[in-house]
Amino acid sequence: MLKDQNLFVEKIKTSYNPTGLSIYLGAGILDQHIVAEAEVNLSLKMMNRHGLIAGATGTGKTRTLQLIAEQLSDAGVPVFMLDVKGDLSGLNQPGISNPKLEERGLALKKPFTPAGFPVELYSLSGKTGATMRATVSEFGPILLGKILDLNDTQTGVLAAIFKYADDHKMALVDLKDLKKLLSYLSEGAGADEIKENYGKISTATSGTILRKIVSIEQQGLGAIFGECSFDTADLFQKVDGKGLISLLNISDVQDQPSLYSTFLLSLLAEIFSTLPEAGDLDKPKLVFFFDEAHLLFNNSSKAFLEQIEQVIRLIRSKGVGVFFCTQAASDIPESILGQLGNRIQHALRAFTPNDVEALRKTVKTFPRSDFYEIDTVLTSLGTGQALITVLNEKGIPTEVVATHLTPPRAIMGPMSNEDCTSLMESSDLYKKYKESLDPESAYEMLAAKINQKMKDDEEEKAVVQENSTSKNKPQEKSMLEQAMNAPITRQIGREIVRGIFGMITGKKPRSGGLFGF
Repeated sequence: MLKDQNLFVEKIKTSYNPTGLSIYLGAGILDQHIVAEAEVNLSLKMMNRHGLIAGATGTGKTRTLQLIAEQLSDAGVPVFMLDVKGDLSGLNQPGISNPKLEERGLALKKPFTPAGFPVELYSLSGKTGATMRATVSEFGPILLGKILDLNDTQTGVLAAIFKYADDHKMALVDLKDLKKLLSYLSEGAGADEIKENYGKISTATSGTILRKIVSIEQQGLGAIFGECSFDTADLFQKVDGKGLISLLNISDVQDQPSLYSTFLLSLLAEIFSTLPEAGDLDKPKLVFFFDEAHLLFNNSSKAFLEQIEQVIRLIRSKGVGVFFCTQAASDIPESILGQLGNRIQHALRAFTPNDVEALRKTVKTFPRSDFYEIDTVLTSLGTGQALITVLNEKGIPTEVVATHLTPPRAIMGPMSNEDCTSLMESSDLYKKYKESLDPESAYEMLAAKINQKMKDDEEEKAVVQENSTSKNKPQEKSMLEQAMNAPITRQIGREIVRGIFGMITGKKPRSGGLFGF
């Protein structure tokens, strides 16, 4: 094995010395010594080639996310991050120096310099930040089926219901709309109406779907569906030249991993469908950090994984980088892992046979090194250290290097409750999404239709058929006109097109209405 420090420094400098903008990650470690001259940098130009941040619990993954987000913000690149425990809100405030931070700065020959960064707090419940919502129509049947934990047959029925709503210009805004339409199409005249063109819905299937919708509502999670729905353009903001760091706090819905992981995927899919092609940029338009990534792939069908793979493969051409954060590389399907060119691997532990197998698989994903025994290094890294290989500006994997990471400059933890409240209340986006709207939608349209049908049936008993026809048709049109002319339904006069994951394609201007047509 080569142990020459000069050769080590030369190789690291050659591999990690981009000519353009870059993120400083830390310095190389050789024979347990920090070599400050062996700087490890990540080219901003390559950050839309996606990445993986992995490692056992407590090894420093969250702080690695933080230090990358800080430097992206400094470079004017907006960032979106999942804040699992609510402990990333401290990014808004400068850190406080202490002996450990000063010691790390000396070792890296880069003194610790506290700094705060622009932060926007979001929440799915609205309790800990600006509310992120999506209408049921926008969300689509595939992603909704995953949240409701439906099987393939049930998801197929849900898709037929959405198709009916699209074809009949019925906006599904919230779960109340979906329940009303499901009930209407499962019995009586509605069942006969859908049977011919869309297929019959069995009572058992409709009952199962309805119970799962009610279960979501009982857990207080129905609030994520509604208006005003979240506009992904708000993620691309800058403040005084710094990229905005958007944090989705899911501390209050941690026990619903399918919900928040699927919602994150819906955001990514919408960004993919709305952004234009960008080509090769000097820095990305947005970097999207997908923490707890294994939750996204658990119990996912092959077709679902294929669509995730398609989004990840193509979204880089839109100028968006995606970084997955999880415990082990084996948590990510191979088809997606192969697209993650930037790798930051924190320590792995080999306490169980499963741990040993995960370590073996992880070792195979790294290029061969003249300086390290990869399996030995991965089990001996300390907190705040990682094994790194990234793509250089030519798209070639760099030399594998054990790295002593530079510390984040903001507070490494949550800000106080008082500061969080103050930050939220002063936010224009918090005010924008605070109130939930209840526009005319499928519920009202179906109620009008059902009421009119009942009225027609009563009148047919009292008058002859020709009089009934002449009187009732204009009345039915009149009653439906009110619902059809509502602001939200006026926007769906054209055919609705669904793309990836069955979501509605095309940009949605919030001043215009739900579908943006």
